[in-house]
Amino acid sequence: MISIKIHMREGAQIPGYQSNGASGADICALMENPYTLKPGETALIPTGIAIELPYGYEAQIRPRSGLAIKHGITLLNTPGTIDSDYRGEIKIIITNCGRNDFIITNGMRIAQMVFNKIYRGNFIVSDSLNETERNDGGFGHSGI
Repeated sequence: MISIKIHMREGAQIPGYQSNGASGADICALMENPYTLKPGETALIPTGIAIELPYGYEAQIRPRSGLAIKHGITLLNTPGTIDSDYRGEIKIIITNCGRNDFIITNGMRIAQMVFNKIYRGNFIVSDSLNETERNDGGFGHSGI
């Protein structure tokens, strides 16, 4: 477990885990008024929280599966990454892929946040790469 320092605007909620085995902590909207997200629309929803991560960690922002299956609600830029040096408010890029309006209300759980250790790459320029069975086989190369 890592300790996450959090700064909250008035009315914001601390992210919370819904079960002992949950990987993601739910993040809630901080809204002055309900917002109607129309089908096909994308909006930036405030949460009122900012975090301070230890160096070498990231927070990933992911959709909530219940909102996805029941309402067609997802997040763009998924998973969104919060770097350890970002100190601004977390805002959620939410999209309605469903057929009906979706009303976002204050305190609604709209996303989840998962923490990961980060390993930075050391890029080495090369004229060739080792061959594999797959090699450069891309999308759909293994069939249906």
